[in-house]
Amino acid sequence: MKDTLLLGSEGIKKTILHGGTGEIPKLITGAKVTFHFRTQLCDDERTVIDDSKVVGRPMEIVIGNMFKLDIWEALLSSMRTGEVAEFWCDTVHTGVYPIVSKSMRRIAEGKDPVDWHIHTCGMANMFAYHSLGYEDLDELMKEPKPLYFVFELLKSWALSDEERLKVVPVLHGQGNKLYKQGHYQEAMQKYKEAIICIKNVQTKEKAWEVPWMKLEKMSNTLTLNYCQCLIRTEEYYEVIEHTSDIINQHPGLTSSFMSLGLTLFPVTWWIYNWCCAA
Repeated sequence: MKDTLLLGSEGIKKTILHGGTGEIPKLITGAKVTFHFRTQLCDDERTVIDDSKVVGRPMEIVIGNMFKLDIWEALLSSMRTGEVAEFWCDTVHTGVYPIVSKSMRRIAEGKDPVDWHIHTCGMANMFAYHSLGYEDLDELMKEPKPLYFVFELLKSWALSDEERLKVVPVLHGQGNKLYKQGHYQEAMQKYKEAIICIKNVQTKEKAWEVPWMKLEKMSNTLTLNYCQCLIRTEEYYEVIEHTSDIINQHPGLTSSFMSLGLTLFPVTWWIYNWCCAA
């Protein structure tokens, strides 16, 4: 039975082709998702662009990490395990697809997915190249179109603590790169996702012992990176809130500086250096 509905985002229509089982999983940052997908043009023939079943293996992504077609995360988050659904997505959501498709095809061919980390806001840079290496993708890049995505959600599960900690430096690096490019909102999201991963692991450690403190330093460093983005976007009250929390949690480290009447931002900078110290 088909059940058509509109999701919260504009330019998306979902049609359930086969119902899944259980509750809709909460795909938070760090969750893994395995699924089959088929991408089709919105023409009379429903021309297939990519099909994971033809490749012979399902797709696997980690929510909040590395995969740059963000809308797919939102679509998958609306599905139950075993569900098959078709999503019509307008061009506002599909413009970056040719770049992502190129990377997926290169992986299937056993090649290096060199463009895997390119962010949506970097799409314009791709026009400096004469070709993506695939004629159909070149055409779609020149003239973005609405697309159909057909997903079959096979499995979803949370990352282990070890896997979460491996994700942190990747997210940190992505955030730093976005910050240098002036994409402060996107950088903030990466730092936030990394902090969430750390906090999930930290809750299992005993407070103030060595493992907990190591994670605390990592978290504080990312929080201060996050605050640097807030400063750039003039969200000063939130900066004060986050940095005050760090100062309150570690009063012995900042009391001598505060007694000298230093302002918050120099103290924040000093804490940043302390957090980064090896």
